[in-house]
Amino acid sequence: MATNGTRKSIRNPNPPVEDNVFKSFRLDGKTVIITGGSGGIGYEVARGLAEAGANVHRDMVLCLNNRSKASRDHRQRLQCQDRNIQVQVENYAEVEGSVASVVKDFGRLDVMIANAGIPSKAGGLDGTVADWDRVRAVDFDGAYHCARAAGLVFKAQGYGNCIFTASMSGHAANVPQEQSCYNACKAGVIHLSKSLAVEWAKWGGRVNSVSPGYIDTAISGDCPFEMKEAWYDLTPLKRDADPRELKGVYLYLASDASSYTTGADFAVDGGYTAR
Repeated sequence: MATNGTRKSIRNPNPPVEDNVFKSFRLDGKTVIITGGSGGIGYEVARGLAEAGANVHRDMVLCLNNRSKASRDHRQRLQCQDRNIQVQVENYAEVEGSVASVVKDFGRLDVMIANAGIPSKAGGLDGTVADWDRVRAVDFDGAYHCARAAGLVFKAQGYGNCIFTASMSGHAANVPQEQSCYNACKAGVIHLSKSLAVEWAKWGGRVNSVSPGYIDTAISGDCPFEMKEAWYDLTPLKRDADPRELKGVYLYLASDASSYTTGADFAVDGGYTAR
C-alpha cells in the first residue's frame, strides 16, 4: 500500500505493439539460437525465421550436433555464415560456452529454440538403461541446459524468449510403437516450459513449447509401412505433416506477435490429441 492511503498497482506496463499485424511478425535484427537445426523441423524453422526478416548471414546462429552435409546445404541455401558451433546439448558446459560466444559476437540473444532431440526405439522394459539415459540426456537434460544458458543471458538483459520443441507424445502414449522414455521426456519438457514461464515472467522472459505430431522427416523415415498406416488411422487429418507446416507457429512464438503468450503449449498434430 502507498503511504498516502492510495492503492499501488502491481500492473506491469504494456509493451509497444505494432498496429500492422505483418510488422508484428518481423524478426529484423533478432539473434536466434536453434539447436538441432541441420534437418527436419529445425531446418524448416530456421528457413521460416529467415524468410520473416531475420538477417541469417549476421544474426541467425545454428547450434548443431554434427557437421553434416545437411547443415552445409542449409547455410548455403540461407546465405548464412559458415558458423557451425558443434555442441552436445547434454553437456551443459558446452551449451553455456556456445551461448556466451554468440552473445560476445552479436551483443545480444533474443530467442533460444531448444529443438534438438532423438527418438527412443523401445518400451520401458525392452530398452537398456544406457539407452534410457542417452535419450533423457538429450531430450530432457539438453532442453533444460539450453533454457538455463539462454535464460541467464535473458535475465541480465531483462528480456528473452525460449521455445521448446516438445511433442504430442508428451500428451499421449503413442501406439503401436512403444517409446516410454521419449514420451516421459517430452511430457517433462512441456511442464518445464510452463514452470519456467511462471518463473521468468517477473523479469520479462517468455517461455512456450510446440508439440508436433507425426512429421515427415528422416526420424520417421525407417518406420514400417504398417506402423505409419496406424498413425494415419489415429490422426483425424489422416496424414503426417510436411515440416514446413510448422514454420508458422514457431514464427508466431519467436516474434512480438506473441508478446502476451507465455506458458502455452501448441499442439500441431493433425488432431491426434483432440480425440
